[in-house]
Amino acid sequence: MTDVYDGEALRPGGSMKVAVTGAAGQIGYSLLPMIAGGRMFGKSQRVELRLLEIAPAMEALGGVVMELDDCAFPLLEKVVATDDPLVAFADVDVCVLVGAFPRKAGMERKELMSKNAMIFKQQGEAINSVASEDVKIVVVGNPANTNALILSQYAPRVPKENITAMTRLDHNRLVGMVASKLDKEVDDIRGVVIWGNHSSTQYPDVLNATVSGVDGSIRDALGGEDWLASELIPKVQKRGAAIIAARKLSSAMSAANAACDHVRDWLLGSGDRIVSMGVFADGSYNIAEGIVFSYPVCTMRGGKYEIQKNLIIDNFSQERINVTENELREERSDALAMVSQ
Repeated sequence: MTDVYDGEALRPGGSMKVAVTGAAGQIGYSLLPMIAGGRMFGKSQRVELRLLEIAPAMEALGGVVMELDDCAFPLLEKVVATDDPLVAFADVDVCVLVGAFPRKAGMERKELMSKNAMIFKQQGEAINSVASEDVKIVVVGNPANTNALILSQYAPRVPKENITAMTRLDHNRLVGMVASKLDKEVDDIRGVVIWGNHSSTQYPDVLNATVSGVDGSIRDALGGEDWLASELIPKVQKRGAAIIAARKLSSAMSAANAACDHVRDWLLGSGDRIVSMGVFADGSYNIAEGIVFSYPVCTMRGGKYEIQKNLIIDNFSQERINVTENELREERSDALAMVSQ
């Protein structure tokens, strides 16, 4: 990726204004030095960070700001720390929405969705009021797909194609696992896809993948449909839970890395590489319009993307795509009912 990192700045002579919510949290702590160090926009692009937190976390956020100062990042032009969304989102170019209400022991999924629906309704209203007209938004906080949908409902000034949900973490997990299984480098793996929801119903797909040095079916090389169904797919789907069980904390470093990958490829371009992004369904692959669904996309410099529409979908894949689509349709109905009450 040297050509991307070392290329011309997106805004030569100026700074990219980037809002990060939940900035004092685990993911934010890993993400901010990546942004300030050039991992998101390249080594020629200066940045201004707008860090949003809830009032009780402002003291901790102050410590994060001190550490950013102490890093002396050459690309970091300014840091604004605030608990006011109207300040954080004013004229921003990119929003990385990490902050969300965490699921607690005994909490039903609908209760979690209700709390987050109200958070993203309020953030959508603020973004709609003060953000740049061409702001690019990636929702990281879960349930990410449906949070992005809710935000869009309350930010009508923002084009739907500028609002995305992050499934790049799942995509990267799949790439890493395929590379490990086949004893290859991650750069050898192309064409894997995450379909659907960033949840345990997501479908990690290798049917259209290619691997350098491997001829024929990648499915067969990995062990066939039985191995995919019993090992690879559930391992990707449940990786977040496995990390929590091991660390007693949720994914942070890998999530921050994925957020950088998502925005970098979106704004600087993925070339001919397929990446996975949660975007508004347009009917491609017969997915119902009106949900935010993870698709295979190629991205172009400046913030455009195209859903790749020529991939093969067999019965094995279609069954799993149907499951994750149905979950997203149910989430949409539940969340929209909640915010309208």
